[in-house]
Amino acid sequence: MGIASACILALSLLPALATAACGRRPVIFNFGDSNSDTGGLAAGLAAGLGFVLPHLEGRAFFLLPSGRLCDGRLVIDFLCEALNTSYLSPYMEPLGSDFRNGANFAIVGSTTRPPELPFALAVQVRQFLRFKMRSLYLLAQGATKLIDEQGFQNALYAIDIGQNDLAAAFSANLSFAHVVQRIPSVVDEIKKAIETLYENGGRHFWVHSTGPLGCLPQKLALPRKVNSNLDRHGCLITYNDAAKEFNARLSVLCDELNAKLLNATIVYTDIYSIKYDLIANYTKYGFESALMACCGHGGPPYNFNQNVECGGYGSQVCAIGSKYVNWDGIHYTEAANALVASKILTTEFSKPKLRFDYFCAA
Repeated sequence: MGIASACILALSLLPALATAACGRRPVIFNFGDSNSDTGGLAAGLAAGLGFVLPHLEGRAFFLLPSGRLCDGRLVIDFLCEALNTSYLSPYMEPLGSDFRNGANFAIVGSTTRPPELPFALAVQVRQFLRFKMRSLYLLAQGATKLIDEQGFQNALYAIDIGQNDLAAAFSANLSFAHVVQRIPSVVDEIKKAIETLYENGGRHFWVHSTGPLGCLPQKLALPRKVNSNLDRHGCLITYNDAAKEFNARLSVLCDELNAKLLNATIVYTDIYSIKYDLIANYTKYGFESALMACCGHGGPPYNFNQNVECGGYGSQVCAIGSKYVNWDGIHYTEAANALVASKILTTEFSKPKLRFDYFCAA
């Protein structure tokens, strides 16, 4: 299969799996980090510091920087397309936002801990609570085109966070054992977030596991004395083992909350398996490179230099991003995100195996 054919196939799967079963307008509230930030950090930096992302960001679809750390659309964008709804507006964006279909509280670099750190998951949840309170107040004052109480109750609450917690622990030169010891506290913050949202009316939750951290060029480019820590696909074993441990505990949490929270549904989606398969079998999906960044510095094998960010002086960018799984050393390309979304929509990687539109079905 050629590169172009693979990308076209991935994109064509989305409308084929899109559903018309939504009997009411789909509303989504998203919480997370750069994997699902549709412009929150960029909006905050632009408003406060006048910062603008490099023009390379967004080139594959938006044709200008969209606030996403990607050359185009993120997984959450494709999932919105599958519901025939518009992309989520960042909570932090004051200009041109449309919150009729929800809001995105995800921010680049976010973690779960410490919970008081901007913009940790707990902070994002507090932002949502203010958003809800303000929306209901304005509705009571006669405002229109805002989400009402029933809309908040019927909404989907999506959570995709934890990658940065693991990355920070490894960056602090903690041993694998100490990294794993931190995982329960990370999962506990996700538990608190879901319970808080539930207590405030949320009933439908969609939780993503974290991806294979050890397959990111950013991690692979770190100095190492030997390659014995690499698996057969060239990924760092200890990093991936930590991600697997986190995901196992997150899966158990979702099971426990499904049993505990009355009339609530928590769907756990195995993003790790989807992304690792994409990397392990990248040629099958039409990619030429799985572990080298499209946009970065240094050339093969990883094209990543911590001191030369994508779009910065001295960085190089590939001509065709659809040939690459990875965009900038940390985030995936639009082509890879399209494939990830198409896999999510099959329900084969979710527990329980519910269609993505289950929350808005008639």
